[in-house]
Amino acid sequence: MSRYFTQDHEWIQVDGDTATVGITTYAQSQLGDIVFVETPDAGKTVAKGDDAAVVESVKAASDVYAPASGTVVEGNPALADNPALVNEDPEGEGWFFKLTLSNAAEVEALMDEAAYKDFVAGL
Repeated sequence: MSRYFTQDHEWIQVDGDTATVGITTYAQSQLGDIVFVETPDAGKTVAKGDDAAVVESVKAASDVYAPASGTVVEGNPALADNPALVNEDPEGEGWFFKLTLSNAAEVEALMDEAAYKDFVAGL
């Protein structure tokens, strides 16, 4: 499995033609306490860069963008009852949605973990 990152602070973990998407530890730290998450419905088709989910904190509401194109397989059902999972484990159990990639090559243009750490260090 390979994990990639966007400049909008989403992560995508690719396993074959399926990918899991969430927001980074940096992103959740900037948002503060997460109070609501809206994940996309299964079957929704998204293009790279499309608004795919919404995350609301005590500070702000933000869109979560699709880091790659594909069809949503599922949203994380645990976030409906416990949006704080995003604060507790943003790059694990606090994932937002899974999708079947329609163009796996799109993820190759994203940052790897080392490049993302350098990007965040420069902010």
